[in-house]
Amino acid sequence: MKSVLTGTRAAGQSKLHVTSRNSCAKSARPRFLITSTGALYILDVQKEDELFNYRCMTRHRYTSETRQSNSARLFVPDPTNSAPAILDGFEKREVMASHRVELPCKASGHPAPKYRWLKNNRPLESDSRFRQSATGLLIERAQPSDTGSYVCEVWNSYGNAEVIGRLTVKEPLKVVVSPRKVKGSVGSQVSLTCSVTGSDEYELSWYRNGDKIYTGTNVRMNGINKENLVMDGMAKSDGGEYQCFARKAKMSAQDFVQVILEDGTPKILSAFSEKVVGPNEFVSLMCHVKGTPQPAVTWTLDDDVVTKDSRHRVGHSITAEGNVVSYLNISHTQVRDSGVYRCTCNNSAGTVSYQARINVRGPADIRPMKNLTAIAGRVMYIHCHVIGYPYYSIKWFKNSNLLPFNDRQRAFENNGTLKLLNVQKELDEGEYSCHVLVQPQLFKNQSVHITVKVPPFIQPFEFPRYSIGHRVFVPCVVRSGDLPISITWEKDGKPINASLGVTIDNIDFTSSMRISNLQRVHNGTYTCIAQNDAAVVKYQSQLIVRVPPRFKVQPQDQDGIYGKSVILNCSADGEPRPTIEWKYSKGAGVPQFQPIALNSGFRVQLLGNGSLLIKHVLEEDAGYYLCKVSNDVGADVSKSMYLNVKIPAMITSYPNNSLATKGEKIEMSCKAHGEKPIMVRWEKEVEKEKQSHMINPDMWRHTVAVKNVGDEVVSTLQIYPTMREDSGFFSCHAINSYGEDRGILQLTVQEPPEPPKVEIREVKERTIALRWTMGFDGNSPITGYDIECKNKTETWERARRTRDVSPTLYQATIIELHPSSTYNIRMFAKNHIGDSEPSNELTVTTDEAGLASKHHHLQAPLKHLQNGVIRGYQVCHREHSINGSHQFVCISMEATRETESLSLNNLKKFTEYEVVVQASNSAGPGPASSEVRATTMEDVPSRAPEKVVATAASPESISLSWQTPSREALNGVLQGFRIIYWANLLDGELGEIRNVTTQKAQLELEGLEKYTNYSIQVLAFTRAGDGVRSDQIYIRTKEDVPGPPGGVKAAAASSSVVYVSWLPPLKLNGVIRKYTVFCSSSYPTVVSEFEVAPDEFLHRVHNLSRNRKYSIWVMAVTAAGRGNSSDVITVEPLAKAPAKILTFSGTVTTPWMRDVVLPCRAVGDPPPAIKWLKESGSPAPAVIDGRRSIHGNGSFVIKTVKAEDSGYYTCVASNNWGTDEIILNLQVQVPPDQPRLTVTKTTTTSITVSWIPGDNGGSSIRGYILQYSEDNSEKWGSISISPSERSYRLENLNCGTWYKFTLTAQNAVGPGRISEIIEAKTHGKEPQFSKEQELFNSINGTCVKLNLIGWNDGGCPITSFILEYRPLDSPVWTKVKRTSLTKSFNLLDLQEATWYELQMKVSNSAGLAEKRVKFATLNYDGSTIPPLVKTPVKGPVKKTSNEGMKMMVTISCILVGMVLLFVLLMVLRRRRREQRLKRLRGLFVFSSSKNTRPSDTMNKQQQTLRMHIDIPRAQLLIEERDTMETVGESKKLLKTQTTDQWTLNRPHPPVSVHTLSTDWRLGTPRVAGSVDKESDSYSVSPSQDTGQSATLAVHLELLLGSFLLA
Repeated sequence: MKSVLTGTRAAGQSKLHVTSRNSCAKSARPRFLITSTGALYILDVQKEDELFNYRCMTRHRYTSETRQSNSARLFVPDPTNSAPAILDGFEKREVMASHRVELPCKASGHPAPKYRWLKNNRPLESDSRFRQSATGLLIERAQPSDTGSYVCEVWNSYGNAEVIGRLTVKEPLKVVVSPRKVKGSVGSQVSLTCSVTGSDEYELSWYRNGDKIYTGTNVRMNGINKENLVMDGMAKSDGGEYQCFARKAKMSAQDFVQVILEDGTPKILSAFSEKVVGPNEFVSLMCHVKGTPQPAVTWTLDDDVVTKDSRHRVGHSITAEGNVVSYLNISHTQVRDSGVYRCTCNNSAGTVSYQARINVRGPADIRPMKNLTAIAGRVMYIHCHVIGYPYYSIKWFKNSNLLPFNDRQRAFENNGTLKLLNVQKELDEGEYSCHVLVQPQLFKNQSVHITVKVPPFIQPFEFPRYSIGHRVFVPCVVRSGDLPISITWEKDGKPINASLGVTIDNIDFTSSMRISNLQRVHNGTYTCIAQNDAAVVKYQSQLIVRVPPRFKVQPQDQDGIYGKSVILNCSADGEPRPTIEWKYSKGAGVPQFQPIALNSGFRVQLLGNGSLLIKHVLEEDAGYYLCKVSNDVGADVSKSMYLNVKIPAMITSYPNNSLATKGEKIEMSCKAHGEKPIMVRWEKEVEKEKQSHMINPDMWRHTVAVKNVGDEVVSTLQIYPTMREDSGFFSCHAINSYGEDRGILQLTVQEPPEPPKVEIREVKERTIALRWTMGFDGNSPITGYDIECKNKTETWERARRTRDVSPTLYQATIIELHPSSTYNIRMFAKNHIGDSEPSNELTVTTDEAGLASKHHHLQAPLKHLQNGVIRGYQVCHREHSINGSHQFVCISMEATRETESLSLNNLKKFTEYEVVVQASNSAGPGPASSEVRATTMEDVPSRAPEKVVATAASPESISLSWQTPSREALNGVLQGFRIIYWANLLDGELGEIRNVTTQKAQLELEGLEKYTNYSIQVLAFTRAGDGVRSDQIYIRTKEDVPGPPGGVKAAAASSSVVYVSWLPPLKLNGVIRKYTVFCSSSYPTVVSEFEVAPDEFLHRVHNLSRNRKYSIWVMAVTAAGRGNSSDVITVEPLAKAPAKILTFSGTVTTPWMRDVVLPCRAVGDPPPAIKWLKESGSPAPAVIDGRRSIHGNGSFVIKTVKAEDSGYYTCVASNNWGTDEIILNLQVQVPPDQPRLTVTKTTTTSITVSWIPGDNGGSSIRGYILQYSEDNSEKWGSISISPSERSYRLENLNCGTWYKFTLTAQNAVGPGRISEIIEAKTHGKEPQFSKEQELFNSINGTCVKLNLIGWNDGGCPITSFILEYRPLDSPVWTKVKRTSLTKSFNLLDLQEATWYELQMKVSNSAGLAEKRVKFATLNYDGSTIPPLVKTPVKGPVKKTSNEGMKMMVTISCILVGMVLLFVLLMVLRRRRREQRLKRLRGLFVFSSSKNTRPSDTMNKQQQTLRMHIDIPRAQLLIEERDTMETVGESKKLLKTQTTDQWTLNRPHPPVSVHTLSTDWRLGTPRVAGSVDKESDSYSVSPSQDTGQSATLAVHLELLLGSFLLA
């Protein structure tokens, strides 16, 4: 049997729960189902279901406010046979595509009915997305094809029924605006298309920058749904973000594009200039203009359009860049062709013009002039157009009076223009005459009549304060102006509509506006328009109709929820806008209103529409509220309302933590407060399910009691008996119609702990070691452990007990046991509640006495598996692969001991290998071991990224792409790429070296300098560091317009000549094509412009008027166009011009040993005198000699410039009228100083050197040259290194070998000083034989087996092995030579009972080692032979007199030598300062011009003054004055407290270990038979030429002397 309860969900509410009596949520039981529409299905209805009350509870999605319905009861009769009756169905359902939808179909009936679904009158096809649920048909991920008519057929044996409904699956709207990128220009047309999918019916609207777009003159919307937007004549303000919105019902979608508009206003790039031509010459005038759309060009002569005829032809062409070049060609020029030509360029974005005068030689005359009309109060220009050339002057007359004769008149003599300011009818009207002096005493004149018309002037008026219903009368009086005058009125820019009831009365020069009944519609701006033949004049005033306030929304009584926000609605309108004031009366009594303090703590705020916002409503907020509205027009209005504060359910008290003992009773209570009724329910959190389950109070062990105590409800949960699973978090939920609250309680049920889990750690003959892991501690800390141990045959009562073992221990050892005995062991854990049950019982037998186990390393197979004597091993390895495609590489080795080791070399970096081992005996190889895998270490990438491609994307960005190195070349896990780049500046210097990293194989470098050549390198890096850099690539950014010139100067040279000089732009941004110099007497109007070659920075402007100020400015031009203008400077031609220097102060940079010119161009009238000063402490006259001189143009010339010529030079120019000076800073670039070179890392095959650059000599470092050589080689290698590097690793070096290094830096001047020579040795040393190994494995009569495993390669692979042996009585050696060393070697066919001498020579790249030994073969019977007989030492022989004399001479020579050496050392000490530079340079500096090895003599000097010391476990002490420092074995650099620096490097391996060789190399004495150990050897050499270095040298010399004396 089934039952259904339905509920209705409020708008905005989404969560719904159906609760029964005692607030037990039925959604938790499988028989209760809640649908998305709020219906509750009860399956398999039972009799007890009618015992409950059922409520529907909803929670608001946004405010979390909860509401519950009234309760209902369920009547459950006994089942009777019945036909199906529909309980829940549907008529129409809509769902979005990809969402889930349920089509409800539920019926009651007995027996239970059956269901079948049809779609479009056909059985529903099987689909995994369709599922029959208990409540209907569930469709997952709905598709548009699921749309259709659905029928649910229901039947049983007593009848049938059906549900018919339609499902509509809607696709979400999707909008795409195209094109995606829109770039246009001002004045152009832009067209956008909006494509909408998801529906055929929708509303579409367009927006620009958030404002809706409407159709208009320049805006059209085409298409059925206005999907095409076309805009003509785009203005600059029309650029921005364009959005297309599509809406249908509740669905909406939008897309946008960015429309970028470039300024398409015409710009004249180049044009013709003023010139003078003769008659019948050909003249071509050109205007080169840029603009979008393409501008049209018109030509005028003296303001009249040029007439096209046989002599005047106008044409134009379009350049590749889309610019317009317009030409005016004049053939056979005549005098009447003289005048001012103007080209006017016009498009929809704007207009620009350019003009210049063309003078045709011939008789001067004046073009006829037309009468003109001027407007009073404005500016009037009258032009006198002169033809012919030359002419001498142009003058204006009025009534025979020479103009100007007042301050409103301006006459421009140079171009014949008369300017009248603030024209007056009485004064300025009349006839004007232009007189041109064409020859001495010969004038030409023309007259023009000026008529002055007076425009209307409207007397100002204003509207007084009016209210609704008032009468209005406003006059508009035209106080002055020529008649006739027409007067009209407008409202808000449009003619006044007749329906407004406004009356207009016009009489002569007045007009009045009347309104008999003023209403709100009359609000607006009224304009009075007066018009006559002179002008149209407007005057406007605003009419504001004052309206009394009235409510738009009146306050109404409402509820507020405690802790939530509430808005008390109240809004009103009126004119002017009314103000709203709120008052408050607390409580429900007779209201006594008081003003509300707004914004106090921002809890109570007045909203913009007048409503009152109360945040976090409190109980004291309940009461009456009054909304008062006023605007000083009419009576105020007000309305009161009552706010009733509802208290949501709140938990006011509950215990946070409770403890209970397992099996006992526990009670937990919580108190709730709020509006009645309040329901309280309890929930238990289930940790595994991460959710809470409601506690059924009727369940076993749980009891819930509820009682009212005052205003509170107390709910008590009782649990008896408590169990372990009761531990956890309980929540007490209080719920009423206005909200809910909960309190979290933690219950901990304590009990005795679980027993520990015990296991055996180690068993010996008399001890057993245990370890254990602890289980559940019973929610109470462990206080200790008890351990029981007994003999297996005994009972636990007789067990040995160890009590109270510390709870922090997890292992113990039982001692004093008997060998080979069996024991039982168990444990107990304890806490404050009690003891645990016994642990698992262990049965252990101790070991037998005297027998012990021995732990072995991985070694040969077990004895019983060897099947013979192990002869050798085969070690095979290969790269790991999934399919095992790689082949094994095997190495065979002999077996010499139980444990063997082998190093696998020449493997790939960062590669996983598989290794197997096979043992072999005389019968052959055995089975292979299991595979062992190992991975070689990570390294830096060995190859650079390939196919590096750079493209200039813009003037400030470069796009890069490359290919990642192959996996084999990465040698590790790729962490990313590093891009190193720098600018190659025009002066040859290098910009700042920068680097960026990225994880992608492409990057866009931004923020670059415009039109600049960049060097770029790319490298990959792993966790081991940076890899190899790619080769430098060069790319230049795109060209752009240049910046402004770096500076501009202008100075008068005479009364009509001005010189202009400038500096090139600081930002060239391209190749400068030319400079344009502008000259104007009325800035910003351009009067003249001059083009100057790009390599010139000085221009002479002539034919200027004396004592007139001119504005001068300069622009640079590249292929991209004109750049920004320089500063505008003002200059005035003077007859007595003071001295001015046109050259700019600044810095002059030059390489040394070249000639340099310090410019100082000066002008003035008279020409100024030049004087040069150089600052050396204080300015003094510059020295003039054979290298330094002053040229006639004022420049200071220095030949073969040297570093000491650097400094500040002052040029002073002076004449009778003034003095000027500039300061030039001369910087002489020299080769860079030597870098400081050090060794930072060494391996067996590589050495890494690092350096600190020295002074760059005033020029950027262009690169480095690293030279290296083996210590005993005369051949030097050379490597070029990038200037950005500070270290370099040399690969593929010989192992254990000394190398020498030097470094040279290069700049623009050339290579600098070579650094000091440093030495470093790769890791490794010559081979050695270990004293721990025996050389002879076995000796018999004819064969000796040698054990060669004692040879250690010293870290360097052995390259040669030579073995020689001979009988002692034979001079002939038998030689055996091999390229590799085996583990053993057999000497065969020896003679029995014979003494032999054996010598072995083993060499690697680090050196040669020898070992000699004697041995004897055995007799035929295996016995040994007698040892060698030592030669007896004879007694002393009496020396002859000659021998005695020789001994005396020898001793005397030694003493004399010692005295001479002591004297020599003293002399060296006294003269150390004078001799140190020569001596140290002779020792350590190579010639910079020859990168070759020094002479043998020099080598010997170096050897005699360099001390190599082998230091096994010793320390090298160097004293300097009072400073002593110790250098241990691992240090390679010794630095004292002074500025001296000494570098300790390992020297060559000693040739002899007992003798003092010629290079002063001391060996360490050893006991006979001892084995050489690697010693730390250092080479000491001074690194700086200082006095302290000489002091240290003396200490060394004394130390060496002491060695000699010893």
